[in-house]
Amino acid sequence: MKDRYARQLAIPGFGPQAQERLSQASVAIVGVGGLGSPVCQYLAAAGVGKLILID
Repeated sequence: MKDRYARQLAIPGFGPQAQERLSQASVAIVGVGGLGSPVCQYLAAAGVGKLILID
């Protein structure tokens, strides 16, 4: 996990505990069009545990 999220873990105030919380989080995105599509990609890349997509 450390290699994949190394840049996030380097942010001051964002440590392994915060990354673990993010991996256990659930996020719902309503509308997967022009704005929702990149948001889905960014959240997945950030390590959000569960994405709920509603289109």
